[in-house]
Amino acid sequence: MAPKKGILERLDAGEVVIGDGGFVFALEKRGYVKAGPWTPEAAAEYPEAVRQLHREFLRAGSNVMQTFTFYASDDKLENRGNTQRFTGEQINEAACDLARGVADEGDALVAGGVSQTPSYLSCKSEEDVKAIFKKQIDVFVRKNVDFLIAEYFEHVEEAEWAVQVLKTSGKPVAATLCIGPEGDLNGVSPQECAVKLVKAGANIVGINCHFDPETCVKTVKLMKEGVEKAGLKAHYMSQPLGFHTPDCNRQGFIDLPEFPFALEPRILTRWDMQKYAREAYNAGIRYIGGCCGVEPYHIRAVSEELEAERGFLPAGSEKHGKWGTGLELHTKPWVRARARREYWEKLQPASGRPFCPSMSKPDSWGVTKGHADLMQQKEATSKDQLKVLFDKATQNA
Repeated sequence: MAPKKGILERLDAGEVVIGDGGFVFALEKRGYVKAGPWTPEAAAEYPEAVRQLHREFLRAGSNVMQTFTFYASDDKLENRGNTQRFTGEQINEAACDLARGVADEGDALVAGGVSQTPSYLSCKSEEDVKAIFKKQIDVFVRKNVDFLIAEYFEHVEEAEWAVQVLKTSGKPVAATLCIGPEGDLNGVSPQECAVKLVKAGANIVGINCHFDPETCVKTVKLMKEGVEKAGLKAHYMSQPLGFHTPDCNRQGFIDLPEFPFALEPRILTRWDMQKYAREAYNAGIRYIGGCCGVEPYHIRAVSEELEAERGFLPAGSEKHGKWGTGLELHTKPWVRARARREYWEKLQPASGRPFCPSMSKPDSWGVTKGHADLMQQKEATSKDQLKVLFDKATQNA
């Protein structure tokens, strides 16, 4: 069997690379991840659940199995009470093995991922923060992942530090920020953020999480504009939420009052995902995937939209039929009449909630790195501390 083409080899050739979706949200819904900490101990604790989700994304058309290592740094695990059960090394190793096992079932690559740290939010030194990333990538190098991703960074400074550490591995590096068109939480524009990341050594730059596809594609366009104006070169990626978030502010969907347990009315339809895939492709983005809320059927929709560009449909489309053509076999004639692209593209889905507003007012507390409310602690939030937060939430309502 010929060796698989690497991530840069694929992108340099102009190929579409389809990412996977959101593991913490999908596995929380399935009962394997705790909402709040969002840490990935399930890789070691419930490996079959993680393996199955990888396999579903592969079947839906994903070219990348990203290790389930979101928030798997030692400081985050300790900060959220998981070190007594599993160490960061155990979780990262298990996640690598699971991703590799499924990737080898198809034409997929394995990406080791790191994300923002409590240490940075608590104003620890550059040396301290980099040491946390280094400990994670030591595992990724030992497990020989195909490339590395620094994802979910609200501050470009921390993302730069992550990229600098990841580059020492000698592997290709992608870097994605969870920001919108307004820039990072310190007000650094998307254009400037992208330039900083490319200069730090990132081969691929883009956006993941916090915002919907429309916002993410718009932000990646700004990043591309900045990189090109600076005379630099990079590939571009987008991994947005699976939710509509037109009412989000700079900090994204975590400010929405529905986060995280009442977001379902905002879920993208598969047809929304097909529109996203086309818009991303037309914007010059070639690494196209998803984040929180994006399930395998969403990724299948991306794969189906980009069938012509990729030259094939994924295994997950075998029983589906593009644009609902499987409905031709439905017993009800009015449902058979929906077996066409024109119907689904023009549909405006109803929510079924008569008194629901179309949008929400975000909780804009305006706090970021260095603020007292963000200083991290190992102990669970006390009742007295919670009362202060409850009172503040009431005042801000």
